[in-house]
Amino acid sequence: MYKKFEWNQELYNLIENTVNDNIMKFDNKTEYKVDDIKYKNLGRDIEEVYLTHPDGPYKGSKKELKNDKEYIGKSLVKNTQNVTYYGDAIQKAIDDATSNGGGKVIVSGGSKEEPNVYYSGAITLKSNVELHIEENAVIKFVRNKNNEFYPLEYTRWEGIEMMNFSPFIYSYGAENIAITGKGILDGNADEFNWMPWKFGYFNEEDQQIQRERLFDLGQENADVRTERIFKDDISTIRPPFIQPYKSKNILIRDVTILNSPFWEINPVLCENIKVDNIIIDTHLYNNDGVDPESCKYMIIENCKFSTGDDCIAIKSGRNNEGRNIGVPSENIIIRNNKFEDGHGGVTIGSEISGGVNDIFAHDNYFDSPELDYPIRFKTNAERGGKLEKIYVKNSVVNKSKIAVIHADFFYEEGVNGNHNPILRDITLSNIKTIEGGSIDASNALYLKGFKDAPIENILIENAELNGVKGDMVLQNVKGLAFKNVCINNVKVDDKIIDVDDDFNAKEYALN
Repeated sequence: MYKKFEWNQELYNLIENTVNDNIMKFDNKTEYKVDDIKYKNLGRDIEEVYLTHPDGPYKGSKKELKNDKEYIGKSLVKNTQNVTYYGDAIQKAIDDATSNGGGKVIVSGGSKEEPNVYYSGAITLKSNVELHIEENAVIKFVRNKNNEFYPLEYTRWEGIEMMNFSPFIYSYGAENIAITGKGILDGNADEFNWMPWKFGYFNEEDQQIQRERLFDLGQENADVRTERIFKDDISTIRPPFIQPYKSKNILIRDVTILNSPFWEINPVLCENIKVDNIIIDTHLYNNDGVDPESCKYMIIENCKFSTGDDCIAIKSGRNNEGRNIGVPSENIIIRNNKFEDGHGGVTIGSEISGGVNDIFAHDNYFDSPELDYPIRFKTNAERGGKLEKIYVKNSVVNKSKIAVIHADFFYEEGVNGNHNPILRDITLSNIKTIEGGSIDASNALYLKGFKDAPIENILIENAELNGVKGDMVLQNVKGLAFKNVCINNVKVDDKIIDVDDDFNAKEYALN
């Protein structure tokens, strides 16, 4: 039976105050300018290696490329160009700043017509340092896929810990760090560089081989530093763009992120994180926008997402790894964001074995032409996880293909596992679709739990879910409450329903 579950304003205020009070202010810190002669002189000429296709760029979509066997069957052409490499200069400025008690490392901008471009490899942020990329400055990450430019680091990939290529911007055990400025971070990935590993296109190695090896090592609890080593001679595991690891008091503000090889912003085991007013514009496979993993006290606000996958995906580790570490993602605010492109809007899962709780999402606008699910929960009997205390309100959906609100325990492994998930205590309030816009979802609601692990205690109130093709697909749902809900301009009776494994519903009065 349904039990009332309401917005926890006291906890919301605590999250906001905790994050803001712990973000370091760098206004009066010493400045370290990468353009100063002592750092600029560290710039050096290197040979950047990159790949192109003998027939030129592909003219169609990603879906069309996948099916064009003739095009993807051709080998890529190796090219080189000489560039000035500033990675050593940027890193030296960061090292100097942290050694001297902290400071602001400034990457200077040029003009709109001629921006300053700084080629770099992996950058390691350290405590008490702000990396500030000025407007009309671009840090462009070289396409040389080797450990010279992306050394082995302790990282997490799809919920599994490993030694792999360094994330493009990385920290480990740091505190009081920031990435700011109106400049651009360009990962320089495209359909021919980094991305072919996804499927083994163009006679490149297939990521799936090393991916399965990694997952097996995770299940075996193999030692990360001695047994899970993926050097450049074997690794096809694309690194995330920005990954603070076991760090705290983190600010990422105002920057634009382009062309990532994998996930964009992926804090792991971090606390006190603020992502504010960033633009993400990257459309390759697995280009998630912001993916907090096993993090607590976080605010994601005022951002613009245009991605090739989930815009925001909250995670907490995969399978045994996630359960053994056992750290949930919790106390996260997601507000005032615009989702312009991406398959998922606010997603919880699928690497969610450590659980998630106390998520507040409000005043978000979903308008992606490729959006399948504005609000999505995804897990299964192998991932498991306890997902609870999630609040969504005051949001507008202009596009959705599959369902406005989607929860499916049958994702990937489905029932094949011994770790039934828990999904309960969810409130969705004042959610509106734009009838006459581009909304064409198959269903307003799609909620499918397991017979012995039903989805429980869901409140949908003050919702207008119009312009959808179907009403609801419900299976193994217990305590689904409707209060002042319209679907296709027809009011749903205020009621509570339970739905069994055979899709049969029982209705109860809403007290």
